[in-house]
Amino acid sequence: MNVVATVVADLITESAELDTVVADMGDDRWQMPTPSPGWTIAHQIAHLHWADLKSIDAIERPNEFSSWIDSIPSHPGAVPAVVDDGAQTLATTSPAALLAAWRDTRAHLAAALSTTDPAGKIPWLGPPMTAASMASARIMETWAHGQDIVDALHITRPATDRLRHVAHIGVRARRFAFIVNGRDPASLAPVFVELDAPDGSWTWGDPDAPERVTGPALDFCLLATQRRHRDDLALTAVGPGADAWLDIAQAFAGPPGQGRPRIHTRT
Repeated sequence: MNVVATVVADLITESAELDTVVADMGDDRWQMPTPSPGWTIAHQIAHLHWADLKSIDAIERPNEFSSWIDSIPSHPGAVPAVVDDGAQTLATTSPAALLAAWRDTRAHLAAALSTTDPAGKIPWLGPPMTAASMASARIMETWAHGQDIVDALHITRPATDRLRHVAHIGVRARRFAFIVNGRDPASLAPVFVELDAPDGSWTWGDPDAPERVTGPALDFCLLATQRRHRDDLALTAVGPGADAWLDIAQAFAGPPGQGRPRIHTRT
C-alpha cells in the first residue's frame, strides 16, 4: 500500500469511528453544546462536512477553488469567519440529512484523494498540500472536532496509532505557532520530541538536540489541537524554547486559537 492509500485508509477509519458516536443519537443530542463556544454537536459535524466539500473542490476544481480563495478578504479574521459561516449554514440541516451528507462527502473525498497525483500540490486555505498531507490534515480535524463531541457527551475514547498524523502536524507547525503569536522563531534552538504512543515511541528531531518535549502522544495531540490546557496534561519541556512552545502550540492553520481553560492550577 502506498503512502496516500495508507493515510486515506486511516482517514476513513477515523471518520467511521466518529460516525459510530453520533449515528444513533436523538435529534435533541445534536443540539448539545460542545466545548467550542457557540458550537453544538451539529456544528462540529457540519464543519467536517463543509471542509470535506471544500477539499473536493480543491482537488477536482482547483481553478475555481483558487478563485474562491482570492475572493476572501485578506484581514486575519476573514478565513475563520468563512469557516464558521460554513458550519453555521450546514448545521441547520436536519441531523439525518446532515449525517447522510457527511457520509457521502467523506467517501467522495477519500476516492478523490486516492486518485490524485501523489506528487502534485492541492490548493488550500493555507499552503498547497500533497494528497497525503491533505488526508493527514483531515484526520487531524476529524479527531479534534470529534474530541469536542465526545467531551460534550462525556465519552472517553482510547488513543490510537492514527494520532501520529496529528502529532506530526503539531511538531511541523512549531515555527508557525510562534509566527502567528507574533514571536520570532529565528532564534529557536532545535528540539527533540519523544512521545509515548499506543504502538511504542514516536520521535522527531535529533536526540542530542539541546531542548526536548516528552510525554504521552494523546496529551501532545490534545495540546496541539488546543482541546486541553497545558496544565492539565502530562507533558514535560526542557529548554526555554520548548517551554514557550507548549504554551502556544497549534496544529491548525489560521490565527491563534483561544484554547481551553485550565482545570487544574499550575504550581
